[in-house]
Amino acid sequence: MSAAVATPPVPAVAGPALGSTLTGTGMLLRFMLRRDRTRILWWTLGVTLLYAGGLGEYVLLDDPDASAARSVLVSSPAMVSMTGPGYGIDDYTPGAAVANEFILWVVLTLAVMSILQVVRHTRAEEESSRSELVRAGAVGRHAPSVAALLLVLVMNVVIAVTSAVAVTAQGFDAGQSFAMTSAIALGALVFGAVALVAAQAYEHGRGAVGVSLAALGAAFLLRALGDVQERHGSALSWLSPIAWVQQTRVFVDLRWWPLGLCVAAIVVLIVVAAFLGSRRDFGGGLVAVRPGHPDARPTLTGPGPLAWVQQRGALMWTALGLGLMWLGSGTIIREVPKMLDAVEGNPIYTALLGSNEDMVRTFLGIFGLYIAAGAAAYGTAAALRVKGEEEAGRTEITLATPVSRGRWFASSLVVALLGTVVVQLTGALALWFGAASTGYDDVRFGEYLELGLAYLPALAVLVGLAAALYGWLPRATGVAWVMVGYVFLVGMFADLFDLPEWARKISPFWWVGNPALEQVEASHLWGLGGVAALLFVLAFLGFRRRDVPAV
Repeated sequence: MSAAVATPPVPAVAGPALGSTLTGTGMLLRFMLRRDRTRILWWTLGVTLLYAGGLGEYVLLDDPDASAARSVLVSSPAMVSMTGPGYGIDDYTPGAAVANEFILWVVLTLAVMSILQVVRHTRAEEESSRSELVRAGAVGRHAPSVAALLLVLVMNVVIAVTSAVAVTAQGFDAGQSFAMTSAIALGALVFGAVALVAAQAYEHGRGAVGVSLAALGAAFLLRALGDVQERHGSALSWLSPIAWVQQTRVFVDLRWWPLGLCVAAIVVLIVVAAFLGSRRDFGGGLVAVRPGHPDARPTLTGPGPLAWVQQRGALMWTALGLGLMWLGSGTIIREVPKMLDAVEGNPIYTALLGSNEDMVRTFLGIFGLYIAAGAAAYGTAAALRVKGEEEAGRTEITLATPVSRGRWFASSLVVALLGTVVVQLTGALALWFGAASTGYDDVRFGEYLELGLAYLPALAVLVGLAAALYGWLPRATGVAWVMVGYVFLVGMFADLFDLPEWARKISPFWWVGNPALEQVEASHLWGLGGVAALLFVLAFLGFRRRDVPAV
């Protein structure tokens, strides 16, 4: 007779509690704030100064003729696609103009900031393996993602408050100003949440950033097409988070309920990101990575082809994205003379903008500055890619092979310089094509080409500065980005801020002037070329003398 053996019940395994998956969120947020305190400062100052300097022209719209002229200009389909749905166009007050023309571009700016910050503190941290060390402590699975999104929330709130103060200081209604900047911050946060989802799906930070920027571009396109189809926006417009911000009708007939769509989208995206994050391996993504070739191609025989392979994707998407933007900008040029026709006899606008031809070329000069600023940002990022290679430890491994420091460094810089030239000339040609597509041919093709070529020596100076800082002081490479922002501020707001002559001469772009209005002095171009050459020589000397990796 055998005795029955009782089997003890197997206890059920409970899933992790919500609190455990968020453990350490506050600690990580404090660390991120401390780590990014300089970035937060510069972003805040940059956007606040953009408001402080960029709203000055709207004060002129208190004049009835100026207001009528502006409303005519922004009512064209080309301008609607580049501004907003046109609320308040019948009584185009300075506030209505700011809301209609300014919101789009600030949302785009802060959306890019939010995307970069979220990916930087989530997927990029996993790629570098730092997040693995953090997760080894008392840190929950979702804590890094939540902390990153809270960081972006803090940044957008700080920028919204300082920007609202800057707008109010220029005579705009305080309540409406805070409503506008708050709505912009909420709209930007939607794209931060998009980046959070992309960081779960893609294994590499570049992929997450690319998909997030593509979503931002799609939102821009949907809003533009929808607003062109119907005044004040069609059903297509409502598919874009950018339109949700503009549909608040700030400074015209303020309504808050469209922002509920932003809140709902953020909540949904957070839930989706949490769901995806709970079902993937740490360091992995949900989108399969395409396997590479089993053997390297014959062309990959040195650091030059390798640098090209590493940078070609960023170059292609940057040139395409910025090129489409300048293509759309070119379609506006034909509409510019109508503005002067509408204010004929108005002494304020006539003194400010001059004749039709001068006004068109003044606008071309502004577009040329925008194009060069975009190329400068790309060139600086491409030149500083070598710093990321060094921090990841790949530079040390490469230099252990029969590759000299000079050859490795030169290969990366040559690719960065050629990419900068491509971005610059692509932008100038896209501007020409946009104008030509509308039938505007008063400015010849060669003049657009000269507009692009004139900035190349100045761009070489900025790339050389980034290279020199990396060669001597890798920890100070942030100065290169400060210079990119500085040259743009000097080009746009030097007269507004009444900057002294010596402060203007620091900017390489100052020596170029406005190529659309006047011939650039050859001595200035030669001088910029000489400064760029000197910076590159200093970069190579510094890189040859210092330790790799820098300690």
